[in-house]
Amino acid sequence: MSIKSGLIKIAIKWTPKMLVLWVANIILKGVAELTDFSFDLEARKAYIQIQLAGESETIEVWLEGFAIISDEESHKLIIQQAHSNRLWLENLLSRIVGKSWKIPVTSQMTSQIELLSELFKAGSPN
Repeated sequence: MSIKSGLIKIAIKWTPKMLVLWVANIILKGVAELTDFSFDLEARKAYIQIQLAGESETIEVWLEGFAIISDEESHKLIIQQAHSNRLWLENLLSRIVGKSWKIPVTSQMTSQIELLSELFKAGSPN
C-alpha cells in the first residue's frame, strides 16, 4: 500500500459523518437530502439513506463486497451484494451485482484510477 492510499484510508475513516451529510446536501440541494450514511472501506460495506425532493419516504441502499479489479489493460468495478427498500431499485441492483463493469479511463484520469484501484483492490480487507 502506498503512503497516499494509506492517508486517504485514514481520512475516510476519520471524516465525521455530519461533514459528509453537510457537503452532500449542499451538492444535492433541491434534488434530494442525504439523511444517513455509513461507509466502511475495510469491511467493503456502504449504507445510504436519501430523501428525494417531493417524496414522503426515504430510499435506502446497502452495498457489500465492492472492489476494483485491475489488470494491465483495464479496470473493472464489481459489487457482490446490493439491496434497497424500494422494489424498483432492488430490481435494478439485481442486474448489476456479481458482474464486472469496465471503468472507462481517459489519459487525464490514469493516476486517479490507479489510486482508486489500490484503495478498492479486490480481496484486500485492509
